[in-house]
Amino acid sequence: MRLASFISVLALCFCLLGNGCSKGITRSTVAVVFFVRGNVVFGDAERNGFQPVTPKSKIHPGDTVRTADGASINLALIPGAFVQLPGNSEIKVEDLRLTKDGNDTGERMLDRHAWIRLNRGRIVCSFSQSNKTASEFGITTGQISLRPDSDCLFSVWTDGKTSRATCGRGEVSASADAQPPLKIAAGYFSQWPTASKEPIAASADARAQMDITAALDVEPELVDQAAGW
Repeated sequence: MRLASFISVLALCFCLLGNGCSKGITRSTVAVVFFVRGNVVFGDAERNGFQPVTPKSKIHPGDTVRTADGASINLALIPGAFVQLPGNSEIKVEDLRLTKDGNDTGERMLDRHAWIRLNRGRIVCSFSQSNKTASEFGITTGQISLRPDSDCLFSVWTDGKTSRATCGRGEVSASADAQPPLKIAAGYFSQWPTASKEPIAASADARAQMDITAALDVEPELVDQAAGW
């Protein structure tokens, strides 16, 4: 009897220490560089520890990415979330995580999580929701937080004081302090701060039209590079 109890306790200890009986194992991951053109750097902004981005660079949570005039970079944040950062733009990667099934020898993915902050400039985002994996993808600026509600293509711009979100496909949710969440459908945009309580048709604003044109031009490039990845 004592032997059976000892064996049970020993098995439990091995299970906990080895994570073999865990339902989900969460790991921090890195952003993968699909393509880089021109002067793009990344690193610890607080320590000014920047280095040039190359196709082999691994961008970790906490890193800041900056593009110079005329430069651009395409990144895979997590499976299904791909972005392009054009020139004169800056993001901070705040969180990148994957959760995999600890009981599955194939390490089936259970959850994907990516959050970035756009400090200045523009970013184009292509997001595809998995049918089998829960995904959370979000972008913040000084004025808003954005989350895709479905498979989505959208653009975000900010100069630090004003932010604009334009949706080219699907739908994205935007939330700002002291304001109810806003749903931005394809072909519409919203800007903050603003007195408008509803999204505005992109056709009514030249900048929003440019946002959609740029996003539609970028999407095939991101999709093609993601297929190769």
